[in-house]
Amino acid sequence: MRIVLVGPPGAGKGTQAAFLAKNLAIPHIATGDLFRANISQGTPLGQKAQEYMRAGQLVPDEVTIGMAKGRMEEQDAADGFLLDGFPRNIAQAQALDGYLDETGLKLDAVLDLEVPEDEVVKRIAGRRICRSDSSHVFHVEYSPAKTDGVCDVCGGELYQREDDREETVRKRLEVYHSETEPIIDHYKTQGLVTTISALGAVSEVTERAMQAISAE
Repeated sequence: MRIVLVGPPGAGKGTQAAFLAKNLAIPHIATGDLFRANISQGTPLGQKAQEYMRAGQLVPDEVTIGMAKGRMEEQDAADGFLLDGFPRNIAQAQALDGYLDETGLKLDAVLDLEVPEDEVVKRIAGRRICRSDSSHVFHVEYSPAKTDGVCDVCGGELYQREDDREETVRKRLEVYHSETEPIIDHYKTQGLVTTISALGAVSEVTERAMQAISAE
């Protein structure tokens, strides 16, 4: 099974990707993991990516595409994979189409996780992270700390990351709408897209996604 997972920031793509990949016994290929692996291993693509990142520039599509192709060619992806964060624009989607054509493979499904914009802002802007341990994450509404501003686990200070501020979130959504959302129409022309509500419990969203995949 070869799947692309699409959705705005805050839709829960990473969480859903991990559950789906485990249920389907296929690797979860996330853009962030690709970058970290290539940079830590010092690959030529990783070195190129690091140069751009150190200069505060966006990593060119060809570098990201090269990393994704390399990962899809690894042995554990022979029977399928779940792509999360790639492709993120039309150029990358077209490159993926070309790669699949060349290798005689095809996508089975594109799952579009749908969340109202106000809910996205609420989910992200409400996050509070522990300064002492960033794995301790709270939410002012959905999972508040017992004492405001204090981590329940270690007593560290809870703060809002710059990336999680409402104005930053809305800018990220603008980028998503202009750059990534067009790939949904691209895949709709191929009859691959199923739109799934990402509202509700994580398990409910996973079940909707699994039902959509089994219907393919």
